[in-house]
Amino acid sequence: MYSYDIIKAVLKTEKSTLLEPQGKYLFLVNKSANKIQIRRAVEEIYKVKVKRVNSFVSSGKLKRVRYQLGKTPDTKKALVTLKEGHKITVT
Repeated sequence: MYSYDIIKAVLKTEKSTLLEPQGKYLFLVNKSANKIQIRRAVEEIYKVKVKRVNSFVSSGKLKRVRYQLGKTPDTKKALVTLKEGHKITVT
């Protein structure tokens, strides 16, 4: 897998912006990627050193449209902690 196949997007939420001063960033990642692949992809794309990767799967929610039930897809997210002195500039 290529780095850009593993890292889909940087998630900018209210909670994730509070973590940025601590050097933590939230990424939307490929569901089949493991922590080692996520670490290498972030280091390669953003040219930073990663201290720790915490990954988790967010379950999709049940939604109803008229009379049919549906489900939003499951997503995998990764909380990446960078080493001291490293930053990612997110626009």
